Amino acid sequence: MRSVKRIILSAILLTAFSVTTYAQCAMCRGTVESSVAGGDISTASNLNIGIMYLFVAPYVILAVLSFFWYRASKRSKLKNKVFGSVPG
Repeated sequence: MRSVKRIILSAILLTAFSVTTYAQCAMCRGTVESSVAGGDISTASNLNIGIMYLFVAPYVILAVLSFFWYRASKRSKLKNKVFGSVPG
């Protein structure tokens, strides 16, 4: 119950002290606007690909770590089951 209160308090504090931010820095926005106005959409496309790369990378890392944790957990359970049934 104590940890739930800490989580709720942390969420309230993080929400209360949040700062409004914008999606792009001024230089990125200016570069994209000027290149699109000039008819070149490759810069905007490449920027979007970079954003997607940065967005997906943490989830891929989390998935890989979860897979290794699951595999180690499954091996540990199997090992305990095999060696746990043998009388000592």
